[in-house]
Order: sequence, then C-alpha cells, then structure tokens
Amino acid sequence: MATTTTPTSQRVPVPRDRENDYTRDAAQARLDFARERTGASLEHVSSYSFDPSTLTGNIEQFVGVAQVPIGLAGPLLVNGEHAQGEYYVPLATAEGTLVASYNRGMRLLHEAGGVTTTIMADHMQRAPAFLFASAREARAFAGWLDQHYDEIRQAAESTTRSGRLKEIEKYSAGRILYTRFNYTTGDAAGQNLTGKATQAACRWIKDNHPAIEQYFLESNFATDKKSSQVNMLRTRGKRVIAEATIPNELFHRIMRSDTGLMYRARQVSNLGGFMSGVNNNGAHSANGITALFIATGQDAANVAESSAAFVYAELRENGDYYYSVTIPSLIVATYGGGTGLATQRECLELLGCYGKDNVRKFTEIVAATVLCGELSLGSAIVAEEWVEAHDIFGRNRP
Repeated sequence: MATTTTPTSQRVPVPRDRENDYTRDAAQARLDFARERTGASLEHVSSYSFDPSTLTGNIEQFVGVAQVPIGLAGPLLVNGEHAQGEYYVPLATAEGTLVASYNRGMRLLHEAGGVTTTIMADHMQRAPAFLFASAREARAFAGWLDQHYDEIRQAAESTTRSGRLKEIEKYSAGRILYTRFNYTTGDAAGQNLTGKATQAACRWIKDNHPAIEQYFLESNFATDKKSSQVNMLRTRGKRVIAEATIPNELFHRIMRSDTGLMYRARQVSNLGGFMSGVNNNGAHSANGITALFIATGQDAANVAESSAAFVYAELRENGDYYYSVTIPSLIVATYGGGTGLATQRECLELLGCYGKDNVRKFTEIVAATVLCGELSLGSAIVAEEWVEAHDIFGRNRP
C-alpha cells in the first residue's frame, strides 16, 4: 500500500552527514528517516554489497539500490575492427521477452557468419554561442576563430589529458554565432570533459576578442540528451554501422519467416516512419541500448540520442537479405562515470571492455546487439509471433 507524508509548516530535509556522507551509517540514517516518514519497509532497497565510499561523484544522499534483473544473451559473434569474436551480452531489463528476442537474433546472425561493425566518426561536443552588436561582427568573428584555432585548441586541451579538440563548427543566426567544439575524449563519454575544456577556450577567446558582448557556454546546439537532426548528420559520440547478410534458409529455419516478406515489411515500415516523423526507421534500438546502458553504467539519459538509427535493407537476387543499422550518436564509455561501480564494472569485464582502450570495442558490441534485436523483432512481426511471445514470456504472473 502506498504511503504519503503529511505536509508540515516546516520543510524537513533528507539527513546528510557533512563530514562524510558516503558511509553505511549515513545511508542507514536516511533509511531510518524514510521509514519513519513514510512507513515503507525498504527491505530490498537497503540491500547492497558494495562500500558506499565508492559512490563519491556518482550520487548524492545515497539510501540504497534499485535492483534491475540482468539476463545474459549470446553468444554474439562480431566481426569488428575492435570487437572480434564471441561475446555474452548482459542486458538489464524488466521487460519480458527482451532478452529472449535479442538472444534469438544473436543465434540467427551467428549462423549467418556474424555481424560486421565499423566506426565511422567520433565526436563529443560543447556548443557555446557568442553575441555581438551586429551580424557583420559575428561573421568577422567566425573568421577570427579560424585564424586563432591553434591558441584556442591549446587553451581547451590544457584542462584534459585525454580530450583533443578536432574542429570548431560555426553557424550564424542574427547577431549570434553558434559554435560546436568537437572533441575526441578517449574512453570517457566526455560531456564533463568537453564542458571544462570549452569553458577554458571561451575564457581565452573572451580575453582576446573584446567585441564579444556575451557568450553562453552551452547554447543547446550540442543537444545533450535530446535527439536532433544535427547530431544524426554530424555525430555526437560514436557513429557506428552494424551490417550482415543473411540467407533466406536461415530465416525459414530459425525465425519461421521469409526474406521476401521481411523486405516488404521493411518498405511498409519505412513509409510508416516517414509519415509519423520519427528519427529512427528501425524497430526498437532503444530496448537493447537501454538494457546495455543500465547493465554497464552508462548515462541512461543518453539513450535519447543514442537510440536514433538509420536502417537500410536489400533483398538480393539469390534471396539473401542484407541489413544494416547506422547509429549516428552512440554515447558510451568504458572509463569514468558509472562504469566503475561494482556491478556495472563486472558487466563490462564480462564483455572484456572495462577500462582504458576499450570504448571502441564496446561501441561495436552495442551496435551488433542492436542489429540482432532489429532482425529478431522484425521476424516476429512478419511471422505473427510478436503478441504470442509477449503473452507467454512477458507477463509477470503472481
């Protein structure tokens, strides 16, 4: 039964230990507070196996954990430039049939020879805007940025060991020049890195270009945690393609479907997506990406842009089915953020992806997983098994 607190005339804040808030005693004080205020038992929330001292920088006012079930799908066979071989993929979800569906797609693609993956681009942005007295001054400033690029890059990179400024894009509107500072960020996702580096760059720019009336460090043109056309075209995070060619015989034997019918359904789906204005003409890339993000300590809110996808398919003359998924803005990390937390690190280690020099390998595994899920769900729809599968596996019966 849900419980609520009774409003009082005085706000009662959640307790904190100002000396050290990352201890079991501090967490217990908050648990006792929550139980007293709400009547909830919090028996499972309060059960965890790691030391709260490891959470500094990851959460505030820690009280416990949300235990999300993790299923294991695989083996996933990847023919990548960084991920090569078989992987067993941890998927954290409470949606029945999801792991089973991805597992079935992995079987299909394994028998077809695996998923080929290619990373096409790697950019993380911060997008400051600069205001001037007139459009002409904004235009002149765009040229000034090109002339002083080396000094700006040095100012930005002075704040980071792994970040590298690669380019400054420029877009004008009225008396404002919008920019996008594009970085590579090593094995980190890089949002904080690029913010700090771009702040240093902007301060140098302001000190050396007095015509600037004002600047804002972020103009919403990086579209952080929002899907956008600019990032689908220009990339935010990793731009990665997963592709495979599957014989019709495998669709018959494993998926109880047919490549000709799959291709016809793909044409219908493309038109439906166009009519509805979606940013993704695939089926459900957000499912696999979200489950992998939660399992491996990624920033789950980045699913907003990471799940955008371009699907392209061909029906070959011999009946084979070529299928590819391009993910233009996949934001992942194997170092920093939540990747070092206890269970999240274990899941990355399960994939051989924890730590330095592993982010591209992980990128390719995520993309290959998405491709398997797209083909599995597409086949289930064509074979009219989708609803039946959810009815059998997706209902949490008492």
